Amino acid sequence: MSKLIISAFLIVLFGFSPLNAQYNNNMIKLSQDFLKALQDKKPTDEYKKVLAEIDVNDLAEQLDTDPKRFAFWINIYNAYIMDVLKDAPEKYGDRGEFFKSKQLMIAGKAVSFDDLEHGIIRSSTVKLSWGYIPNLFASMWERKLNTDQKDYRIHFALNCGAKSCPPVAIYDDKTINEDLEKISKQYLDNKSKYLESENKVITTPLMSWFRGDFGGKSGTKEILKKFEITPSTDVELAFDDYDWTLYLFNFTEI
Repeated sequence: MSKLIISAFLIVLFGFSPLNAQYNNNMIKLSQDFLKALQDKKPTDEYKKVLAEIDVNDLAEQLDTDPKRFAFWINIYNAYIMDVLKDAPEKYGDRGEFFKSKQLMIAGKAVSFDDLEHGIIRSSTVKLSWGYIPNLFASMWERKLNTDQKDYRIHFALNCGAKSCPPVAIYDDKTINEDLEKISKQYLDNKSKYLESENKVITTPLMSWFRGDFGGKSGTKEILKKFEITPSTDVELAFDDYDWTLYLFNFTEI
């Protein structure tokens, strides 16, 4: 009996899917394979089914450290951006609605891209607060899954579909810290310009929109010095424009 027939028999008889069994105890692997399927232009419905049906407590138990949470949720956010927009690019015409629309089903709950970014990945931070105000009214579902600490480097890893967004890498919890360092350096090198004659740096507006995540103006200057964009923190700080042109499948190796 072929594997296909056996799989169909198990699904009909028990509601059991081999894919569910494969990923029930390895959701980080699912997040990686979800992205790889998109990269290879393969179907993604089975990954989304597992994500929709997993119990929130089971998911929280698996994602029991921030390295696991960051790797999983960055992969999932980036995967769903591509998965939704590849079939419905017109949704990007109203970006405000696109990001706040509860169009994703994860762990039994309909959620939005805003919920994933600001609620889970940014440790329950109010969206329109420049990164300074925590969301004290986050749901219990969100609190079970969100990160313990914020990490400014996620802004150089999350891809929201725009041309100015960071490229998409596939992250693993075992190397997430090193990988976030590399992708941050790569993105800042690409999106920053130090004008020596003016002692001025022009960099990504992400560092302005989420300034609280970066430690404000002084923290931003420290980060730019750390990544060798500027020679010191005694520089004038300016922010470039952001190109919102839709640009999908921008993968990179790190």
